[in-house]
Amino acid sequence: MQRILIIYTGGTIGMIKNEKGFLQPFSFEHLINYIPLLKSFPASISSYSFDELIDSSNADPDFWIKLSKIIIKNYDDYDGFLILHGTDTMAFTASALSFMLQNLSKPIILTGSQLPIDLIRTDGRENILAALELACMNENGTPLIKEVCVYFENTLYRGNRTTKFSAENFDAFISPNFPSIAEVGIDIKLHKQNLLKTNSDKLIVENDFNNNIAILKFFPGIKAETVEAICNIKNLRGLIIETYGSGNAPTDDKILKEIEKVINKGLVVLNISQCTVGKVQQGKYETSVKLNDIGVVSGKDMTIEAATTKLMFVLGKNLPQSEMAKLLENSIAGEISE
Repeated sequence: MQRILIIYTGGTIGMIKNEKGFLQPFSFEHLINYIPLLKSFPASISSYSFDELIDSSNADPDFWIKLSKIIIKNYDDYDGFLILHGTDTMAFTASALSFMLQNLSKPIILTGSQLPIDLIRTDGRENILAALELACMNENGTPLIKEVCVYFENTLYRGNRTTKFSAENFDAFISPNFPSIAEVGIDIKLHKQNLLKTNSDKLIVENDFNNNIAILKFFPGIKAETVEAICNIKNLRGLIIETYGSGNAPTDDKILKEIEKVINKGLVVLNISQCTVGKVQQGKYETSVKLNDIGVVSGKDMTIEAATTKLMFVLGKNLPQSEMAKLLENSIAGEISE
């Protein structure tokens, strides 16, 4: 019998309306009352509930570190972990955990819901039960899934490849540049060829983040003064630029000079496409050649969630600029297509 730890952090899945009509999280014990099947599920299930449940909009590096420490503390006692999390920043948390906990030998699956668990039409019950089934999948007692995943509406995704694309539909997540890991219908179809392969069974734990970063999204008509203001944020250590198409940016010399200045100061600038599908290919078009020339790092096909958390993670290592650039350009936990 597989041993699974459910970690309840808050989020829509465990919310009810308060006297003012606003949704707020309630205790895990109440959650079990709404899913009585958990009591007879064919696995040994334990639970851990955060003392202070949060709306996932309040997730930050301190929250990710707290979550990782809970997993590390219980790592040897369980065969898998199910994290109940709000949907708004679920992809950020999944990405962060994938960098913090490398060479996993068991699954860490995040799920949640679009509707609170106390509503008749909630998607939460099915998401929890299916995610538990996936977390329990094994061969001779060895877990089949050994990475951080997101499960939502019949599909299991690699966590650091997901992005939330709908605030209204039950299928709220997509993995635009990487195929699903499993699909759940009458049968569970596990796509073993898409599972993350690690080089070692020894868990690597790193939980230092530097969130002195900013995101600059280009738009037609953006002024150099806007770019200058962002590039001169106090204590800025890293910058993500969201460019057009395959990594293209305005060729305005004033704008490019501001970006070049921060790179020359030792900061890291990471290029991510505004397009959901596809990848950054600096130098494919003339409008991205200059970015290559001044030392902007290509984020290839990373999601903005993976890029944001990875940049914080890499900056937390306090490495020379060139070494940080190499880490950002290469896959750490399957977040980039090789």
